[in-house]
Amino acid sequence: MLAVLLPTIGVQAVPAISAPANSPAAQITAAKVAVLTIDGAIAPASADYFVRGLERSVASGATLVVLELDTPGGLDDSMRKIVKAILGSPVPVVTWVSPSGARAASAGTFILYASHIAAMAPGTNLGAATPVPLGGPPMPGGGDRMPTAPADAPAIGDDAAKPASSNASNAKAMNDALAYIRSLAELRGRNQAFAEQAVRNAATMSAEEALEAGVIDLTATSLGVLLRELDGREVTVADRPVRIVTTDAEILRKAPDWRANLLAVITNPNVALILMLIGVYGLFFELMNPGALIPGTIGAISLLLGLYALSVLPVNLAGAGLLVLGLGLLIAEAFTPSVGILGFGGAVAFAAGALFLFDAEAIGFGVSWQVAVGLGLVGFAFSTLIGRLAVKAWRSQVTTGEEGLVGASAEVLVWNGTSGFVFCHGERWQATGPVGLLAGQKVTVRHAHGVSLEVLE
Repeated sequence: MLAVLLPTIGVQAVPAISAPANSPAAQITAAKVAVLTIDGAIAPASADYFVRGLERSVASGATLVVLELDTPGGLDDSMRKIVKAILGSPVPVVTWVSPSGARAASAGTFILYASHIAAMAPGTNLGAATPVPLGGPPMPGGGDRMPTAPADAPAIGDDAAKPASSNASNAKAMNDALAYIRSLAELRGRNQAFAEQAVRNAATMSAEEALEAGVIDLTATSLGVLLRELDGREVTVADRPVRIVTTDAEILRKAPDWRANLLAVITNPNVALILMLIGVYGLFFELMNPGALIPGTIGAISLLLGLYALSVLPVNLAGAGLLVLGLGLLIAEAFTPSVGILGFGGAVAFAAGALFLFDAEAIGFGVSWQVAVGLGLVGFAFSTLIGRLAVKAWRSQVTTGEEGLVGASAEVLVWNGTSGFVFCHGERWQATGPVGLLAGQKVTVRHAHGVSLEVLE
């Protein structure tokens, strides 16, 4: 009996262990469908949220991950982290541009092309994926504008269609983006012509146009409709075909955790700028009052958080230079009062640097002018206040030490001839002065010599 069963078991087990790539699709029952949401610019926080959310979803047993996407674009590095996570995912990833009115512009187009299944809700759009150089002029076609591709747009591979850029860095960025999205289109079998036009000429498409052109796989008005449309579809995951089954699937929504929320706050350009300013002023107070500890501790933490934000955001060197110059002038105004000239110049330089610090062309990463001007005015007020206090202290009469005793009133305690003892500033002093002073008589201190005073009537 055992001899008869063993060959049968072996025949059935071999396909399950070493099924070739062209074998029938392995059916996965999607008992759990994880839903992640990115609403806003593609940034370090959203990339961290998606990558870790995908890992947690797989670990919790999810066999399908749906990414609800609505983004105007974002940073190239963050977008590539998301794309790499999708390409390396052990389970199918569906990117669904939703709700109606949402978009998958710029970096969102790359994510949509990389997904195993691309879906859109009616009334959404994608495209405008022209790369924007950091700290320089926009690429031909513009990165933020979303014009549709011209009817006579050159075909892929046409020599005349190669990007004509005024500098090598722009050309490299354009060619790299073209090659990247072309490879994603080839991998997923999607419309390659539109992919190139989206990068080269910032072309866009509506959901209906994208479905007709083969850019996306389906449209869906709701998550329930999307799951019904996905049921039975086949995709290739990790070089093996997989059939998706979504019947009676359990929906697991993965909201951003505290780490993703904290990273989102820190990497907000306005918050990063405020943290930098708090850090500089905190250390400044600590240096002025050694041993205070609290300003130095808060300043050091804020400065480190601000520097981390600068390391992951698109910083413009000209803006950073203006920011440093502005802070230098504001500090100089506090130490060398110049009737507000240095302070005003520092405030202007600081506000201009804040506005130019982060690349304005990178959607969602500019500093608002209200924050920039407000911080400039705060710095000007701070330096002016410190300067006025310094001038007042310099001009005021000294009230401590030997100099502080000159001109002070004293009362004679004991007097004999030209010397005796007087009471001044709460203390008993040895004193010299005119002949004939009486106990209880009020006198004025003329000079102070160590522990002895010279007094006058």
